[in-house]
Amino acid sequence: METKELLKKVRKIEIKTRRLSNHIFSGEYHSHFKGRGMTFSEVRKYQFGDDIRDIDWNVTAKLNEPHIKIFEEERELTMMLLVDVSKSESFGTRMQQKRDLITELCAVLAFSAIQNNDKVGVVFFTDQIELFIPPKKGKSHILRIIRELIEFKPKGTGTDISEALKFLSSVVKKRSIVFALSDFQDEDYDKNLKIASSKHDLTALRIIDPAEEQLPDIGLVQLQNPETGAVDWVDTSSKSVRATYEKDYKNFVSKFKSYCTHSGTDYLDLRVDRSYTKQLLEFFKRR
Repeated sequence: METKELLKKVRKIEIKTRRLSNHIFSGEYHSHFKGRGMTFSEVRKYQFGDDIRDIDWNVTAKLNEPHIKIFEEERELTMMLLVDVSKSESFGTRMQQKRDLITELCAVLAFSAIQNNDKVGVVFFTDQIELFIPPKKGKSHILRIIRELIEFKPKGTGTDISEALKFLSSVVKKRSIVFALSDFQDEDYDKNLKIASSKHDLTALRIIDPAEEQLPDIGLVQLQNPETGAVDWVDTSSKSVRATYEKDYKNFVSKFKSYCTHSGTDYLDLRVDRSYTKQLLEFFKRR
């Protein structure tokens, strides 16, 4: 992609998503994602009713009078975006591809975070770790993330969510807000999802194209798996074929929700053919 065209795309996404984050999401983000840690603020004299567990025994011994430590909530947070850039995210049958929606969502969330003076970092993954952008503050940093989301060319094609979660747990030690954006077309990542969710405030944003939910009746068609490259002829006019496909898809969704529920992970389904604004706002308020 030429530099001029890339900058134009970045600017277009910035204008749209900053407006949403400034006027809609930043307040909800600020209210519902608060600092989890407590940092030392000052020492003062012990007063009746204070918790004796907060007594600073060193200061008490020096001054021969009981003093306690005062703590305050640590406001600064870190947001990590765990972004699936596998081939299946390039799928799209309506107005946009899944990857386009992921780019917008990442931009909205990132701009909401910097409104709160928080750091934002990103992990791009396929069946391997593709790119790690360490958490930083500032508009220029967010614009770099958006540029990468638009033009990044991954080496891998498949999806390994477990590997992405393990990498996250290894490089981000401080408890953070984590949004995992993917279609979650993978299996057996429940163990690592549970570990990551215990360390971080984790939300899974599942990106959906309506064509994935059920097969249309359009006769004999050639379908290709974007991640493996495998090609099959499918008779979509067959009721049993369509019923089997729909059953398999429902089982896949059920397993995804089960993984999230058992690991304590919040999740939200977002479709490429619908506006995400209302759903995301309601999600923030629900928290």
